Amino acid sequence: MKNFALIGAAGYIAPRHLKAIKETNNQLIAALDKFDSVGILDSYFPNADFFVEFERFDRHIEKLKRAGVSLDYVSICTPNYLHDAHIRMALRRGADAICEKPLVLNPWNVDALKDIEKESGQKIHTILQLRLHPSIIALKNKVAAEHKKEKYEVDLTYITSRGKWYDVSWKGDESKSGGIATNIGVHFYDMLSWIFGDVQENIVHVREKNKAAGYLEFKNARVRWFLSIDENDLPEFIKEKEQRTFRSITIDAQELEFSAGFTDLHTKSYEQILKGNGFGLEDSEKSINIVHDIRNLTISAAGVKHPFLNKQI
Repeated sequence: MKNFALIGAAGYIAPRHLKAIKETNNQLIAALDKFDSVGILDSYFPNADFFVEFERFDRHIEKLKRAGVSLDYVSICTPNYLHDAHIRMALRRGADAICEKPLVLNPWNVDALKDIEKESGQKIHTILQLRLHPSIIALKNKVAAEHKKEKYEVDLTYITSRGKWYDVSWKGDESKSGGIATNIGVHFYDMLSWIFGDVQENIVHVREKNKAAGYLEFKNARVRWFLSIDENDLPEFIKEKEQRTFRSITIDAQELEFSAGFTDLHTKSYEQILKGNGFGLEDSEKSINIVHDIRNLTISAAGVKHPFLNKQI
């Protein structure tokens, strides 16, 4: 049984980590969040010590270490811009870090973490759960087996409506979240690069506060992508169903069905990490580079545009 601490216990994603820690038969000994709405802990680890101040949490971890209680892992579910600092804290305390994506916001942060990882002897793991989804694994194997000479034609569309709260929260602040492409798109970019290889071209057609679109060319695919949190971008047939989310990936005009199979992917991620097979810094680099470039590239009219940019939604 390994000892875990959790930073960001009141967040949206925290319950998936709590469930994963529990289902892999490990123990949460301490949790931290500036907000105290963490009754979810009662469902998993009611005896975990809880703190609302980082300093007292850090002091508690130090005291446990001196008392001979080892901290094996720190799970990090905090806002994106804090990941780097919280990873460093975990490694300083002699624990491995398990961090939600994006691992960091900028490519140079990865280089610095590589040095700290070597100095500490600890490991940094990231949650790239789409790589463990059965449909995505099947697609990767299919692409590898086909040895297709022509590039695959891919359309990625993800619209997940968000209310007014979004702009007020840290997610609406690009300096904290990395913007829309980072916040809701980074796991898709990781999936695409994992399946289709290195990026050869990155063009941004739209980059607004609530939506972004562009063109990515990988070694084995041409990808037109569109991401939005604006409900007005939803297709009419989705609006008619009174649904607020639309997700679609087509490959050579064939829809990739992966709507099911998400419920246990964090647990699967933890199982692999505990076996020594987790995804590390190198695995995160491609998607971090992609979203950094999307955030900083000049808007261009070049490249093939996503269908949603060429018609009235």
